[in-house]
Amino acid sequence: MITTLGKSVLIASLLLVSLEATEDMKKWLRPAEVPQPENNKLTPERIELGKFLYFDVRLSSSEKISCATCHHPKKGWSDLIPTPKAVGHEGRVGPRNSPVILNAAYQSRQFWDGRARTLEDQALGPIEADVEMNMPLDELIPKLNAIKGYVALFEKAYPGEGLTQETLAKAIASFERTVVSTISPFDKYALGDKNALSKRAKIGFELFKGKAHCIDCHDGFNFTDGSFHNIGLRDGELNGKDLGRYLNKRRAAWYGVMKTPTLRDAAKSAPYFHDGSAGTLHEVVHVCGNGGRFKHNVKNKSTYIVDRGLTRSEISKLVSFIGSLTGPDMKLKVPTKFPQ
Repeated sequence: MITTLGKSVLIASLLLVSLEATEDMKKWLRPAEVPQPENNKLTPERIELGKFLYFDVRLSSSEKISCATCHHPKKGWSDLIPTPKAVGHEGRVGPRNSPVILNAAYQSRQFWDGRARTLEDQALGPIEADVEMNMPLDELIPKLNAIKGYVALFEKAYPGEGLTQETLAKAIASFERTVVSTISPFDKYALGDKNALSKRAKIGFELFKGKAHCIDCHDGFNFTDGSFHNIGLRDGELNGKDLGRYLNKRRAAWYGVMKTPTLRDAAKSAPYFHDGSAGTLHEVVHVCGNGGRFKHNVKNKSTYIVDRGLTRSEISKLVSFIGSLTGPDMKLKVPTKFPQ
């Protein structure tokens, strides 16, 4: 099953670029290959191991939470139970909305504030975080090494490397790299099927590229510039996690900025924004397209967030277009039995 999963990722990628598309539409199609580091190339064994770890609640101190709790395939790879901010260990509420992991392999930075460069760098943070899985790695690694089934799977996936923090991160990252968007109605449209989109969605696409200026931040196949912006969700001085990338390095330009999320499958992953403060895509488009929540100058608000004068009808058409970026769920068999 895992071998099929790994192959399906590559086959679907190749399919998108092998079919004919007009030159101006090619930039919206997924690249032929999923990016992967030289020291952690995808293999069926690594994907299989990573999938077990991703769904295994034994990686949390309470043995009730897994990676999938906050990034579930049936919820657009976001919270299984929709909530503005992630809920973790013993019901503790985290500081931010759970970011989706869909197409994270194509992103150059991970987390809302971009503090991790790679999926390997990102993988272990939520495990140790006290508001998430609350499991110290110096306790988890011995625990996993005491499970013979896992020891054997790690040896198959990473021969001679052992079951360590590094190989644990590599395995989880390997599975996460297979979490890629499927072929949506928009993809079919980009490949030449002019009937794949409704008239409303087609108008929405033109607004997206034109009057609404959505492509200023949501460009390319993944519908994100991979950069960081302050869209002015909070008025006045910011504090705590709302400081965003500014927490990593105190540069004025990074005050309150957060990573631009992908719009792929966005219809599945409400609520929205880093603080979960928007319950619908209509609200998202209104905030981003009509100058934000505050008409005065919010400190360090992105110059892209200006009032475009979008009407209710235009916002509705933009939402129709964004909905066309949603494809069917990945064909994924969620494990119910784990290594013993």
